[in-house]
Amino acid sequence: METLTKKPEAVVKLYDEKAKLYKFIMNDKGPLQGLEAIGNTLQKLGLSKNEIRVYIYLARTGMRKASEISEAISLHRTETYRILRDLEKIGLVSSVFEKPLKFVATPFEKTLDRLIGSKKLKLQSLERKKKDLVDLWVSLPKLKGKFVKREIFQILEGEEQVNLKAEEISAKTKDEIWVFLCDSDISCFYHSGFLDKLEKIAKRDLTVRLLTSDSPKSRFFLRKLQLPDVKCTYSIDLPSFIVVDQEELLLSIQRNNVQKSDIEKKKERIAALWTNYDAFIKILSTLFTELWSTKMEVELKR
Repeated sequence: METLTKKPEAVVKLYDEKAKLYKFIMNDKGPLQGLEAIGNTLQKLGLSKNEIRVYIYLARTGMRKASEISEAISLHRTETYRILRDLEKIGLVSSVFEKPLKFVATPFEKTLDRLIGSKKLKLQSLERKKKDLVDLWVSLPKLKGKFVKREIFQILEGEEQVNLKAEEISAKTKDEIWVFLCDSDISCFYHSGFLDKLEKIAKRDLTVRLLTSDSPKSRFFLRKLQLPDVKCTYSIDLPSFIVVDQEELLLSIQRNNVQKSDIEKKKERIAALWTNYDAFIKILSTLFTELWSTKMEVELKR
């Protein structure tokens, strides 16, 4: 049987954040997929959907009049002019001194550099202002009243927010942190850098226990870690959770009764519940202890 092969330059490798997978797109057969991935990236860098439509059309077709762009992408001419001016202000479009006035797009690679650089500058500015803002907050007159610790909970949506919360509570570890990761979540926590942070916590002579469902996938990631207390148990249908010092709990709540494939599960919006509710924490801690001491333990060979 003849094997069909493609030259490396005919393939583009892109990372799909929603599916948590790398996709290989054929340059000659996947232009729509490629444009969709580019559009998603530009949107994350701050451009609106119509700004992306205008920029991509102009970048792909070369110098154009506003009326030509408006007609080609079915956008009102007034809106098209406004977008072109907005893109020009941030250096993604230039005007050509001709009559009638024409526009040309900044090369795509330079556009990415500009947008990424702009994001970095905004973050650096916020970092510089952080101390002043904190000092200003502390200087505000305090309202009278006795502080009462209450049991509360918080629902977080989106992988970024869940990862940030996991890092936040783990950084406050004073004595111990217990982590149970189900098979479908371990890759997310690995790529986010959370498992690397567990290694740093363990180096502070604090107790770090990591428990996962036993699978080839879990073993693959666990072998990359340098944690003293790692165990696998036989596959258990439980959500991932993190318990810190018996005081805080972060629990994955992305679970459905309907059976779905791994890819379908990855496409679902990730969500988690954080709480300091003592009874809830005790229940999950007891469960973790039982799983940790179970005779069904599987030795992890590195």
